Amino acid sequence: MKSYWQQVQQSADFLCQRMTRRPSVGLMTGTGLGDIISGLDAELTVNYADIPHFPVSTVESHAGRLVAGNLAGHAVMAMQGRFHLYEGYLPEMVAFPVRVMQAAGVHTLLVTNAAGGLNLDFVPGDIMVICDHINLTGENPLVGENHPDWGVRFPDMAAAYDPHMIKTARNAASAQGMALREGVYVGLKGPSLETPAETRFIRQIGADAVGLSTVQEVIAAVHAGMRVLGLSIITNVNDPNRFEPASVEAIIKVAENASHDLARLITTIMQRLENHESSR
Repeated sequence: MKSYWQQVQQSADFLCQRMTRRPSVGLMTGTGLGDIISGLDAELTVNYADIPHFPVSTVESHAGRLVAGNLAGHAVMAMQGRFHLYEGYLPEMVAFPVRVMQAAGVHTLLVTNAAGGLNLDFVPGDIMVICDHINLTGENPLVGENHPDWGVRFPDMAAAYDPHMIKTARNAASAQGMALREGVYVGLKGPSLETPAETRFIRQIGADAVGLSTVQEVIAAVHAGMRVLGLSIITNVNDPNRFEPASVEAIIKVAENASHDLARLITTIMQRLENHESSR
């Protein structure tokens, strides 16, 4: 049986053999956000099930396709759908696409998600740039043997979300006349949504938004030496003292409605990425 690292390399080789350019930017889309790559000039589209060793999305709102091509002059590897702990995947499999991106040459990762708002100044449809996260999943993709060629044993997480990328996102939003929220994202394991008491608790520890994804991939990306930008669509806002039930269908609808603005923001960020990279 091949090791995890051999499986990663075989997946990356399968994809790179089918691409004309090695990707430099990775893009991961969340619930209801698969269409944000509409501006991508695709040269390769492949179902996850057809990639050796790749996990398969089981969530209905995740298309389960990898798309590679050109966006704003950058070679991009984009994931239409991700994997979650609540699907039964181990943390290292949730992070598997990030490792494949790393093996393929990606050095910058944009992650998007649909998140519940905890900051009462937010409204559904807001876009929030993630400044930091709190991992309450009880899981970590780096547990176990460390592969030194892929990252250090104890990666520093002081700036997991790259400050220069956050500044680029701010400037891109301003150029588009878009409001951009900023805040801390807390990751839970799910699949059950938060109780009022849990909502009150995670607000008190400093979180502005909550979701069931992202943190595993970001930890792996930081370990891989990637620069990370995280963007959340705020799909609902819950005041624990005036709690309102949230349906997954309503969450997906808000995410889909906001996906056009998110796609526009990402394209503008990508257009500014070259100058941002050359300045460092």
